[in-house]
Amino acid sequence: MRIDDINQDQDLDLKRAKGMEILGKSLLIGILTGLVISGYRLLGSRLGDLFKEVYLWASQRPLYFALLVLILVVLAIFVDFLVRGEPMISGSGIPQMEGILHKKIHYNWFKVLLYKFVGGIICLAVGMSVGREGPSVQMGACLGQGVSEKNKDSRKLDNYLITAGGSAGLSAAFGAPLAGVCFALEEAHKNFSYYVLLGCMLSSVVADFITKIVFGMEPSLQFRELDLLPLENYWAFVLLGLAVGVSGVIFNQGILRTKAFIGKQKLPSFVPMALAFLLSAGVSIYLPVLAGGGHQTIMALKSGDFAILFLLFLLLVKYIFTFLCFGSNVPGGIFFPLLAIGALVGSIMGKIFIGLGVDQSFYLNFVVLAMAGHFAAIVKAPLTGLILIFEMTGSMSQFLGLALVVLVATVTADLLKGEPIYDELLKGILKKKGQLGASYYEENFLKITVHTGSLCSNQRVMDLDFPSYVWITELQRGKHRILPTGSTVLQAGDLLIFATDEGHYHDAEKILGDMTRERP
Repeated sequence: MRIDDINQDQDLDLKRAKGMEILGKSLLIGILTGLVISGYRLLGSRLGDLFKEVYLWASQRPLYFALLVLILVVLAIFVDFLVRGEPMISGSGIPQMEGILHKKIHYNWFKVLLYKFVGGIICLAVGMSVGREGPSVQMGACLGQGVSEKNKDSRKLDNYLITAGGSAGLSAAFGAPLAGVCFALEEAHKNFSYYVLLGCMLSSVVADFITKIVFGMEPSLQFRELDLLPLENYWAFVLLGLAVGVSGVIFNQGILRTKAFIGKQKLPSFVPMALAFLLSAGVSIYLPVLAGGGHQTIMALKSGDFAILFLLFLLLVKYIFTFLCFGSNVPGGIFFPLLAIGALVGSIMGKIFIGLGVDQSFYLNFVVLAMAGHFAAIVKAPLTGLILIFEMTGSMSQFLGLALVVLVATVTADLLKGEPIYDELLKGILKKKGQLGASYYEENFLKITVHTGSLCSNQRVMDLDFPSYVWITELQRGKHRILPTGSTVLQAGDLLIFATDEGHYHDAEKILGDMTRERP
């Protein structure tokens, strides 16, 4: 047998072994994430129902209402204590996960998991305008990081396992495994990889299976099968895309500017949180349709009974409510609030289109499709938006119209210079930590060949002192591509592909060049 044939067989064996390792760990991550997020959703829902009853009961009794206010302030102080103890739990958690993947943020995964779980449940329970999905993604990523850290030989798999955990978190939060996989590739990992796809698919499906055991098979948002809008009415989808594109830019600017404004105020950090907690109680009592992240709002819009002026009022209040809650740095996501606001915009536009001659039976089409367009305009992840709405609503018949709305909304947001919300939030985190480079999120790739007699030749990856700001994404050996692990032995002639950030590109090029060049 020729040496080339032996090397080829060894490469195939390595690929199979690596694929099995990723599958095994992704299975464990999916199970753990499904259990944790099921508990998170269950406790958040049960406590949320309890607080609703307490709000209504106390609102009729001034003395007890004063006691309720005191309890809410104490809870705000406690959540602020958690955030100050671990700042990485504030907000959605998705930017923090992306920071981990880009090697820009480092934190204790177990502490973040515990604090986010407790703080997030409190925020859901009191009816704040935050979602469960961001915390779920971050907690899933923490579990992926924890599984990776248990085996030091798997350090090069960190990004794959963290991404698999984040994917499982979104799947478990919404009962949307395909959206979880797509989100991992499109938003978190920002590139396609066979290995990340392998892990994300398994972890997402397993996490979704566990949550369906707990919560049943019904989609998160139950809509009847939508009627197909005639092609001659597709002008309405174009206008709908424009409307939600503009709304998406307003939403992003509102979130960012509110956070910046609150951050500049010289107030104790618990004060904005306490105000957000009290505002949540007020909304829950006097405008319950807007209480919580947005599920109740979206389901209330199904009937189409609200007048346009009242819908505009609800839209304005939901904007402000969401901006203040998220701006106060509480641990909570923005998926459900942004979907609710998109649904409100869709409801308003649907009413207008019906007044212009579109049949009343198509009202729900505009509500549903607006959610996907709003998501795409804000997150700049159009494919995830398409799949997420398909899975959450259980309606699969609107692909053409949905794609049109998403496309127009995304282009509109681009023309208005709207930036992806999670990238902007991560910039804010890194700026506060003093780690923001010129272009932190743009990976730059270096292709370096290992030469005979170099420091890298015939050495295991784990034994080489590569800079902390680079990581090997791929090894090309002849015609074969290998995902290197800590135990992979580098050979002369191997082509190594490294990823780094723009700020370290030239330093990495010099150091890696020295490590791989031929020595006399």
